[in-house]
Amino acid sequence: MSPAGMGSMSPAGMGSMSPMGMGNMGTMGATPPQVTSGSPMTPAGGVVPTTAPVFEQSYIENIFRLNLGKVGTFYFTYENNKDWNAKVYTGVLEAAGRDHLIISDKATGQRIVLLMVNFDYATFEEPLIYQYPGTIGNPPTTRNCW
Repeated sequence: MSPAGMGSMSPAGMGSMSPMGMGNMGTMGATPPQVTSGSPMTPAGGVVPTTAPVFEQSYIENIFRLNLGKVGTFYFTYENNKDWNAKVYTGVLEAAGRDHLIISDKATGQRIVLLMVNFDYATFEEPLIYQYPGTIGNPPTTRNCW
């Protein structure tokens, strides 16, 4: 079938839509308000301001960030390494990111960047600050352990 046999469609006819058509969606109403995650809204669509405290989520890097400056022992495993499979590092927790942490040895002043992909666990000789979602302040430091 030739283009002439398909009927005539002018460029104006292809792009025109009714006033309520999809071509006019951007102009149909006001832009909705910006809403922070978890903020309550009114039935009319307004955002209710809250003064709720913001808590870090309990990911390991956030726990480390809450405890910067503390001395810890950090255990790491390095798979497929014929020289050393596991290593233990002790030092002051200087910084923590999503994929790394930085510790320093006070005796030598050396700083070590450690990748979290190899991290197993850590121990500390002092109480840790651990503020998890939904709790104001820190949990009680005295606990009944069996």
